[in-house]
Formats: sequence, C-alpha cells, structure tokens
Amino acid sequence: MRLKPGFLLRSLLLLGTLLALLLLWSSLFSSRSEPHHQLPREENNAIVQQPGKVDNIAPKNNFQPVVPWPRVEGIEVDLESIRRKNKDRNEQDRLDGVDQKKIVQRQYLTFKPQKHMYSEPVLRSGTLGNFELKEPEPQGVAGGPGEGGKPFVLGPDYKESVQASIKEFGFNMVASDMISLDRTINDLRHDECKYWHYDENLLTSSVIIVFHNEGWSTLLRTVHSVIKRTPRRYLAEIVMIDDFSNKDHLKGRLEEYVKQWNGLVKVFRNERREGLIQARSIGAQKAKLGQVLIYLDAHCEVGINWYAALIAPIARDRTISTVPLIDVIDGNSYQLIPQGGGDEDGFARGAWDWSMLWKRVPLTEKEKALRKTKTEPYRSPAMAGGLFAIEREFFFELGLYDPGLQIWGGENFEISYKIWQCGGKLLFTPCSRVGHIYRLHGWQGNPPPVYVGSSPTLKIKAPASASYLATTCHCSDSISLEIGSDSCLYKDEFPVLQYAENLDACSFSMVFFLLCADYCFFLSYDSGDEPFFCRIKNYVRVVEVWWDEYRDYFYASRPETKALAYGDISELKKFREDHNCKGFKWFMEEIAYDIPSHYPLPPKNIEWGEIRGLDSGYCIDSMGHTNGGLVELGPCHRMGGNQLFRINEANQLMQYDQCLTTATDGSKVMITHCNLNEYKEWKYFKNLNRFLFIPTGKCLDRSEVLHQVFMSDCDSSKQTQKWEMNNILSV
Repeated sequence: MRLKPGFLLRSLLLLGTLLALLLLWSSLFSSRSEPHHQLPREENNAIVQQPGKVDNIAPKNNFQPVVPWPRVEGIEVDLESIRRKNKDRNEQDRLDGVDQKKIVQRQYLTFKPQKHMYSEPVLRSGTLGNFELKEPEPQGVAGGPGEGGKPFVLGPDYKESVQASIKEFGFNMVASDMISLDRTINDLRHDECKYWHYDENLLTSSVIIVFHNEGWSTLLRTVHSVIKRTPRRYLAEIVMIDDFSNKDHLKGRLEEYVKQWNGLVKVFRNERREGLIQARSIGAQKAKLGQVLIYLDAHCEVGINWYAALIAPIARDRTISTVPLIDVIDGNSYQLIPQGGGDEDGFARGAWDWSMLWKRVPLTEKEKALRKTKTEPYRSPAMAGGLFAIEREFFFELGLYDPGLQIWGGENFEISYKIWQCGGKLLFTPCSRVGHIYRLHGWQGNPPPVYVGSSPTLKIKAPASASYLATTCHCSDSISLEIGSDSCLYKDEFPVLQYAENLDACSFSMVFFLLCADYCFFLSYDSGDEPFFCRIKNYVRVVEVWWDEYRDYFYASRPETKALAYGDISELKKFREDHNCKGFKWFMEEIAYDIPSHYPLPPKNIEWGEIRGLDSGYCIDSMGHTNGGLVELGPCHRMGGNQLFRINEANQLMQYDQCLTTATDGSKVMITHCNLNEYKEWKYFKNLNRFLFIPTGKCLDRSEVLHQVFMSDCDSSKQTQKWEMNNILSV
C-alpha cells in the first residue's frame, strides 16, 4: 500500500507531540519525587494545632518552643543564577556551595517565608481612605458622660466611694460605671492618616485580653470598643484569659454577658494564678482562629480605624510586629488625651535606661528619613509590652515568652530583643492608636501567686534576734513565724502581721515585716503594683540571655542583683545560637543607636550599698522621693530599695536614675533625676568614712534625732560626719 506524504507528515507531527508530552511528564514527575520543603496540609495543621492541647502552662526554668525549629517552606532562591543573569563578573563575589548555604539560611532567618500577597498602602491626599468611616459613629448615650472622650468629673459627694474603688481596682470605677460601654471617642490621629488606602485582603486577628480582678466596666469597654471599631470580616475572635480572678462579677455574670456575641468572645479561666506574662502565652495557645494575635491590656479603648494600619505591615512581612501609638485615658475622668513626650508630632521610640527602666525617646532624624510620609510606620528598639500585634505562627516560632519570666516586667524587652536580634522588625504605627488607662496612686495592688517568692532575702549583717529586728525594722517583737523561701504572706491572710510603726522611716508605701530566726522579711509593692522583686529577677534573666557584654552596664546600675538567682537559661542561649540571632552590639549600633545619647553608658561604681552612719543603725533613705525631694535618715533595714545608693567614677552619688545634690538652701540634700553629665559632685574617702561635696568643700552630716541629712563644715572629730557603705546583695 502506498502512503501519501501528507499522512506521513501528520504521523510524524503526532508522534513528536506525544514524545514531547512524555518528556514533560517525566520532568514533572522527577521534580515531584525530590524532597520538598513544604509540609503536607494535614501535617502542617497538626503542628500548628499542637499548642492548643496544653490547657495550663506552669512556669518552668527550661525553654521549649511550641513549634519545631526550623521549618523552612517554599522554593529556595538560586542566588548564583541570579548573579549570572545580572552579568556579575566579579570573580571574588562568586559563591561556593558553603557560602550559598549561608546566604539561603540568612535569607530565611529560620522562619517560614512570606506567603500572603499584599499590596503596599497608598496615600491619596484629598481622597478619604477606604477603611475610614463614611459617617460619624453613633454615640453610646447621646450627650452622655464621657462621650467624645471628654472628661467626666464627679462631685465631692462621691469622694469616699471613688477612693474605695481606686484602692480596689486602681481606677475611678464609680465614674466608669456611669459612662457608656459604647461611648464615642475623639480622633487623635494625624490628619494624614485619614487618606491612607489599604489592600482589603488583610489578615484576620484574634484579640487576646488577659485580666485579673479587673473592674467590670473598664474591662467590658475594652471588648465593646474592639467589636465596635474592627471590621467584622477581620475579627476572628476575642479571647479573654481570666488569670484566676476571685471577683464575683467576673464569674457567671461575665459568662452570661459575652453570650450576646454568639461565640465571638470566649472566656478561658486559668486553674491557678499564672501572672500576666505566662497568661499571655496561654492566650496565644487558646487563640486558634486569627492569623494575627493582637494583645490588649484589660483597660483600653481602641481608636478610630485602628485595625488596618496595625495589620498592614504584618500582611506585607510576617516577621514584623507592630505597636499602636498609646494614648492616655485618665483613670479619674476618663478623658482621652495624647501621651506626652516624643518629637514635634508626639512620635517616640521605645527605649530603656541601663537599670532597665522603660523610657520613651523622640523619633530620630535618621528614622524620619527612612519614611516617605509623616505617618508611615517607623522602627522602635522596644515596645511597652501591653499592646502589640504579631503573626500567630511567627510568635510560636519565637517560642512565645520565656517561661522563666514571672508575673510581669521585662517581658516587653525580652520579646523586643528576640524579634530584632533573630531577624524580625518592630514597628510603631502612627495611624493606629489605642487609649490606655494607667493605674492611679492609692491602688492596693494584686498580690502575686502563692508559689512566687516575695522580695529577696537580704541577710542582716549583725546577729539577728527578735528584739534587734524590732529595733532596727520598727517591727513588733511578738511576731515569730517560720516560713519557707517560696512562701508569700499577706496582711489580709495573716492578721498577726503588723505594719511598720513608722512607714516613712521604713521608706515603703506598703510594707510589713515578719520576724523569723535570722531575717527580717518584707513585702513591698512598688506604686501599688506587683512585687518589685519579680521585675528585678525578670530583668536579670533577660539581660543574661540577650545583652552579651552590655550586661556589665546593667550590673553597674543595679549592683545589688549580681548574686540574684535567675534560673536556668541554657535553652534560651541555645535558641540564640541555633537560630543565628545577632549580638546585642549589632542591635545597639544598628537599631538602638540613639539610646546612649539619652542614657549614656554608666561608669563603673567605686562603692555601692547602704550609706550607714558609722557605728549607727541609721541609713540615708530617699523615702521614695524623686525630682527634688529631700533624702532623710531612717533605721537601716538592709533591704536595698530606697536605701540603696552607689557612687561612681564620675563622682555621682546615685540611686537608679536619680542623683544626690544640695537643695536650694545649700544645706539639705535632695534627690533628682540626672544624666551622666550632671551632678559630678561627690568624693567618698573610705579610709576616713567621709563624703565630701566638691562644689562647697563641705561634708555630709546627719541628725539622728531629727532624721535629717545635710551639709556642714568638715570636722574629723564629728561622729555624725562618718559613714560606711555596705554592700547589699539579693540572694
């Protein structure tokens, strides 16, 4: 049979097509057979849900990230091919296999790559932003108290009930309970914020609120404001973590109240008091629906169009954590006002001094230059800690909070350092603002959990007896109780405990003493807050993990903490090493470069400790005074605190970030805020037991009868001019 040429050509074409398809199929099959970084959906979900199996987390001294490290997904970039494509002919820049591996590792930073495709926000002047309200939000109660964020002031008839509520909750709950939970607030944003347009493909969020014995209306107003001012499509859930409250209104009444939102608001209850830090980690595990976790304190009101500006940077880069600008809600009148400080626009960066006290510093010119517009997010070395947003899986990859941190304090620095040094970024978002109520003076505070120790035990130099302690500490010698080192006792639970007879002399706003065999124990609340010791221990732990050689500056500022036990940090250090987290020196030079200009690195201490009159039981005490208050003389209690001073190589006599100098009369001695370039005025002659005030040539003197400290002409025969500095160590 004779075949036609056309038939042969068509047959060859068909055969070639089949062969090409076979080759293509073979290529695809082989590529699928190769190991791939992406986990199957079922396995991925199983790992993400694993944290939720843990209902209660007990603080431990070991570190166990909830999500395994590293888990890099996606296709790695062939940097060598890119270089060839760009015709990079510099042979020294050619990458061998080892360097290639390092670059890929550095690129991924051991975190999962970005998956969410999100366009940049666009500023369109004159065109109202797509997330802005088209009409003013309705008032909670038309013309009602506190509407528009205006102050609501009660008359004198309410004085007693107001004071009682402040003592119990830290706020004027009488006024708060009269203000609508859905009240309107004033818009404190820069006018430019109203013209930002955001990609509507935003991430969803779980809002986490931890509370312990919170007032009803301040807590619920927080919840109402979130629901009222957050687009419903993005609000996955509100997770409320009750940290073992014992107030009746936070039990069944709260559970019934949140039912109106049909499961949007969920209440979880800790089986014991965990403290704010670990309760927040529990909240992260209970929050399963949102892509982003937003943490709010339990007494806030979110601002107008707060959500889009806060979440947009995270949608662009999952390793970014964002913080809203925090405004002030007055705890008495509930007026909403901007927080003071910062630059000409009120913008500030989070910072710290070298004793690890939280600070705010103005936005630098360098940071301003990185932005194209005034209201773009800007970098901050640290956050205050109460209000921030972070992608859920990224937070788990970071290991949540250090489980060794107790109650609160220092966690804001720990998460800030961890984010920056391990490859993320921390941004403040000017167009997202949240009002926050700060506790008022007179709050009785919340005692710590019973398993958390109170203040450090500080050994008394002289042999202790009940009568000796009663004399030096102004305690009742009838008290004699044996307690364990990890016990925490409160006046309400033990009526036998007595307040010190002279609170001023003992120099704490809320102090009681307990006489035991060899020690005088005390529990001190700092400005009505949790025990100061919990914060100090946390600070030491954070410093030891993240500060590297800079830790010496912390110990120069807080020398009493050198021997303080802070627990096992080996797993935390291994975390840093395994994930190539950068050093603190890099962080200080690249991110926190402006902090030393505001808070210079402290010089070494010459002496530190209590300043005790020689052969006397009296010590210099700041009495909690600051910024111009007079120091006085009080019975030595060997507890540090307001009786802990240091004199450094710069001739400054200091207590934390305060310096001693002479008052306006030139005689009395006051304590005032200072930097390292001020009040270089003191010399301590240890061999002579004498403090010399350099500007006048006079010596530090005292009157034990009048409890006064003052300057007088130097006289080597005067016993009242002789002093000794005795180290005090927390153990």
